[in-house]
Amino acid sequence: MNNTLTYKGFTARVEFSADDEVFFGRVLGIDDIVTFHADTVGELKASMAGMIDFYIETRAKKGKKIKKNYSVELMFRLPSELHARIAEAAANKGISIDEFGKEVFESAISN
Repeated sequence: MNNTLTYKGFTARVEFSADDEVFFGRVLGIDDIVTFHADTVGELKASMAGMIDFYIETRAKKGKKIKKNYSVELMFRLPSELHARIAEAAANKGISIDEFGKEVFESAISN
């Protein structure tokens, strides 16, 4: 099951509230909080589009960047056994752990 919607390169996580009988979502990957809601999936998509269009327009008027900047480093705390297995797998491929991790992440998000 995919709980995301995309519009103009933005992705939002969507959920359903059984208590309120409403769909709602939040745009990911930006520094601001942009949310939207609706009673039906069709209305939810329209609500998302409207909020993103409004967000883009508002940020442009203020001369501010739209997308969040991510750092170029990721840090993980892994068990030493897993770290050793990753290092061995990378060495067997003749690449660094960083390049191995990049391949794993690219493979994971392309599915």
